[in-house]
Amino acid sequence: MIKAILTDIEGTITRISFVKDVLFPYAEKQLPTFLRLNTKKAHVAEQIAAVKTIIDEPNADLERVISVLLTWIEEDKKITPLKQLQGLIWQTGYEHGDFKGHLYPDAFDFLQAQHAQNIALYVYSSGSVRAQQLLFKYSDYGDIRALFNDFFDTKVGAKQEQAAYNTIIEQLPFDASEVLFLSDVAAELDAAKAAGLKTLHLIRDGQAQSEHPYVHDFTNVKLEQFI
Repeated sequence: MIKAILTDIEGTITRISFVKDVLFPYAEKQLPTFLRLNTKKAHVAEQIAAVKTIIDEPNADLERVISVLLTWIEEDKKITPLKQLQGLIWQTGYEHGDFKGHLYPDAFDFLQAQHAQNIALYVYSSGSVRAQQLLFKYSDYGDIRALFNDFFDTKVGAKQEQAAYNTIIEQLPFDASEVLFLSDVAAELDAAKAAGLKTLHLIRDGQAQSEHPYVHDFTNVKLEQFI
């Protein structure tokens, strides 16, 4: 019996183009100025230091760090300090009304219905927890953060690695078999299944079909089918 849902964001409950065509370009444009203006703030300095550690250049100057981060954005790297900084930059965009957090209408209806049925809802995304909460705070449907019990990002591990899902399950009051993971990426679903979770593949934007149960939207999804 499914008692909880763990959901991806991009391509699953939000349109891929919202992230790729709105959020990523905004962060890329704002990042150099943001870092130069905020380099002495502790939460920013922490991420700059993390970048230097990852590239093994402890004495790298700020312009070198900016160059690395812009390269990671171009290559769509899922690296924690980049994701943390993107979240900080997106906060400004949301607060200034430059954009709202997009959700598919069927996804919102589904999540709201599950919450009403006392199904616990969790989020696991490569975007930072800060970025996730901003999307839901400034969503098309207003502040919907109260729908979710908790949020996870790459601090628990990479989304295509079984160990990350094991770590998440250790923090939840449910057995792995009682949790349904939603994603549009087959490799993530494979990792979650290996950790014992139930899986559902969202095929919204022409993704290849996988061995996992799949739907094209949430209109007819029933948790009873996941035994």
